[in-house]
Amino acid sequence: MAEHDCIFCKIVEGKIPSKKVYEDEELLAFHDIAPWAPVHFLIVPKRHVPSMAQLVPEDAGLMGRIMTLAPRLALEQGCGAYPEGGFRVVVNTGQEGGQEVHHLHVHVMGGPRPWLKG
Repeated sequence: MAEHDCIFCKIVEGKIPSKKVYEDEELLAFHDIAPWAPVHFLIVPKRHVPSMAQLVPEDAGLMGRIMTLAPRLALEQGCGAYPEGGFRVVVNTGQEGGQEVHHLHVHVMGGPRPWLKG
């Protein structure tokens, strides 16, 4: 279910354009509009989940899919292979955790350093 004022729900619905990396029935991945690294994209569930704090045991499969999709997409988007290459996965949760958009999203960042941030 979408939240009417959620920017990521609007991206999922196609109301706001994005540069898509991947899409299936429950997930969407798209490039970050203000990247911190040469490779920086987000993976979001299409279903509105405000943050990791709202995950329940039934969401284990969803999070497992996100975490196993991240390495494949990172390589496809230009991250080097492990162990010399690699990428970072970040999930900000809540105001004190640095979350700016309250729709669960996983940042995947990589590429040659130095990065803009991090």
